[in-house]
Amino acid sequence: MNAENVDQDTDLAMPEVPREAQEIVSEPAPAAYGAAGTGDAADDGDADPASVDAAADPATDADPATDAAPPTGAMSAERLAAKALEGRLLGGERKLKRREVAAGAGVSLLSARKLWRALGFPNLGDEDIAFTERDQSALSTIVDLVRDGKLTEEAAISITRAIGQMTDRMVVWQIEALVEDMVQKQGIPDAAARKQLVNELPNLIDALEEMLVYSWRRQLNAGVQRLAVRAEAGLASSEEGREGDEDDAPLPLARAVGFADLVSYTSLSRRMNEKTLAQLVQRFENKCAEIISVGGGRLVKTVGDEVLYIAETPAAGAEISLALSRAFAEDEILPQARVAMVWGRILSRLGDIYGPTVNLAARLTALADPGTVLVDSMTAAALEHDERFVLVPRPAEDVRGFGEIHPVLLQRGSGRGLVLD
Repeated sequence: MNAENVDQDTDLAMPEVPREAQEIVSEPAPAAYGAAGTGDAADDGDADPASVDAAADPATDADPATDAAPPTGAMSAERLAAKALEGRLLGGERKLKRREVAAGAGVSLLSARKLWRALGFPNLGDEDIAFTERDQSALSTIVDLVRDGKLTEEAAISITRAIGQMTDRMVVWQIEALVEDMVQKQGIPDAAARKQLVNELPNLIDALEEMLVYSWRRQLNAGVQRLAVRAEAGLASSEEGREGDEDDAPLPLARAVGFADLVSYTSLSRRMNEKTLAQLVQRFENKCAEIISVGGGRLVKTVGDEVLYIAETPAAGAEISLALSRAFAEDEILPQARVAMVWGRILSRLGDIYGPTVNLAARLTALADPGTVLVDSMTAAALEHDERFVLVPRPAEDVRGFGEIHPVLLQRGSGRGLVLD
């Protein structure tokens, strides 16, 4: 039977099917393959093993010409270092083919492919020896959760995709930070720093892994505490300033949704060299992350010159928004920012947020003057009795998708606002 004829809805919880019905792709561990999101490029995975080896070798990223094997066929020092690093990251030497890994976990190749693609791994051919026992163990772990009824197949794939996407971004971020640090401290070219990093990473792996697990546990605990507080307080507190017939009423979560958008970022970036632009972007993200964290909010994502954040209450959202606006106004390097915040209901999926509240906050951001914070009339109603805030109505505006809205200027009232120590 051809692989392409296999039913695409094979259940992860089902036991291994006969070999001719197996059609899932087992991919190497994340550390060896950084090409997240490339798993759907082809359906059969006839990747060239040579290209796979190159992908697993960070040294080839820097300067392939200088990394060629010596004429004698012996490995270069760079490749030897990369090979040793790979063995440590993957937990051993690659000895298994994709079908062997799937069979060892007791699932069809199709089911394994679903999980590997969710992690963002590229496809490989049936004869590629690219996997270790740790790959098989990891596959078994998620499959067992489905078999034991702890997760549905859909939830397992969604959670796996979250892990793949977040760790991919994290690894890229960390590598770039390490490379930049080496360039600055040692005064070496970027390409040289990338090759040298292969030799430096073994001294950092344990510490980075420990911090990753530590942070995940702390973040999960914070999420549990938020769930507990929400359950204790009930939904009454989430209805401040609302009448119940709003467009977003069916959505499950009440949150303050805010955007901060740097003014004139595009024109500034055109005049900057690579180093200066990188410093500006990092300064922007760091400042936003610090303020949002101190204010008890969550940074949802950063897209270029704009940051999206949420908070649990209208007041918390207002404090964060005012602090962001003030911080950019006082910064000697960063330009001012337009900020807007809307209290409403949202849908949270895939680490992002959706709904009319998010769209309205984005529209208000575009209407805000540099250095100011705008909210809508419903958010203003939720804040009007709080002495920490001053609310100044603005002329009505016709906004695409919302019709006529009534922006309100949010300003500092009593109190100091957020304090960054």
